[in-house]
Amino acid sequence: MSKELKRVVVTGLGAITPIGNTFDQYWSNLLAGKSGAAPITLFDASEHKTQFACEVKDFSVEDYFDRKEARKLDRNSMFGLISAKEALLHSKLLDYADLDKLRVGVVWGSGIGGMTTFQDEILEYAKTSKPHFNPFFIPKLIPDITPGLISIEYGLHGPNYATVSACASSTNALIDAFHLIQLGKVDAIVCGGSEAGINICGIGGFNSLKALSTRNDNPSAASRPFDSQRDGFVLGEGAGCMIVEEYEHAKKRGATILAEFIGAGMSADAYHITAPHPEGLGAYNVMKNALDDAGIKPSDVDHINMHGTSTPLGDLAESKAIVSLFKEDAYGIQINSTKSMTGHLLGAAGAIEALACIGAVMHNKVPPTINFESPDPEIDPKLNFTFNQAAEKTVNIALSNTFGFGGHNACVVFKKPE
Repeated sequence: MSKELKRVVVTGLGAITPIGNTFDQYWSNLLAGKSGAAPITLFDASEHKTQFACEVKDFSVEDYFDRKEARKLDRNSMFGLISAKEALLHSKLLDYADLDKLRVGVVWGSGIGGMTTFQDEILEYAKTSKPHFNPFFIPKLIPDITPGLISIEYGLHGPNYATVSACASSTNALIDAFHLIQLGKVDAIVCGGSEAGINICGIGGFNSLKALSTRNDNPSAASRPFDSQRDGFVLGEGAGCMIVEEYEHAKKRGATILAEFIGAGMSADAYHITAPHPEGLGAYNVMKNALDDAGIKPSDVDHINMHGTSTPLGDLAESKAIVSLFKEDAYGIQINSTKSMTGHLLGAAGAIEALACIGAVMHNKVPPTINFESPDPEIDPKLNFTFNQAAEKTVNIALSNTFGFGGHNACVVFKKPE
């Protein structure tokens, strides 16, 4: 006998990003059109084709962790713990006297996990040829350690695991959390994603793929989705977290409901390991699946935060998919790519972009797509990409796309609470 699906709401937000170390800072700088790209400081990048990235700024480990604790953590997990703490405080979930921690879980996405830990340990071994590895080597690098650490910190005994689907990882985490609550398995989930891949291997590897912009003379203008002169994405780092909760549970404890999470879609390109389907077939399918799941029509959508990485193939394919699915309704939707400001956070991209969608729902403002100078003749000029300046827009329903290497596509839909 089938059960009625539960309603899912968002009650807390947390972020640490290249343009702000809290959600409020992040949102304010999105609206201001601030670029997070700058020359790399985390390592000497002088021999790399790309010498800039979107690093988290003004970040001091000592401000968040004591020295002994920090030794056990990769930068990736640090970002996850910081964003989760903010989201939990924002939601006031842990203040609820009747909270059943057996029914609160953590689902977290990361495309790579502790990449810097892995790199540094292997480089150290290469220097000495002696296998004297750090005892925390394995726990620091595995992608699933971040949700484990969050659950340990707050005593959360519900479902606890990581999702890995390249750049769709954290959106898949949000989707899993959504489904767990819909099915009545849990009351609340701490969900999101983190990434910290700005290192020798990350920059070098993506350079070898010819995926990164090499605009070293002007980093702040390098991420330019949909512009005819775009030449690749800018690597970013950070984390985003949200508290998703069963509606009646949130109502009972008097929580402030920021948005309703109404639908999710998944699909595969089944085409190429790194390139999107040229006609955006996977993107079309994932958005259609999300709309169907939410029970809404294309005309109901007010805003789309596109995957929009600033790559020649990706931006074009996704734009085609939007026109193909939404048809004439596409031209009334306020579209943007916040990666123009944050860069591409890989597995954490979906989380911070979903937060940006919720910000748009909360405040009826859509952040800009910055750095646009010249149109791409292959992209439909009637699409409203919110170029260079934030827009005032009543946003009742917002949609966020994320796509990953391997052809993984994920899409989530948020609605203004009634």
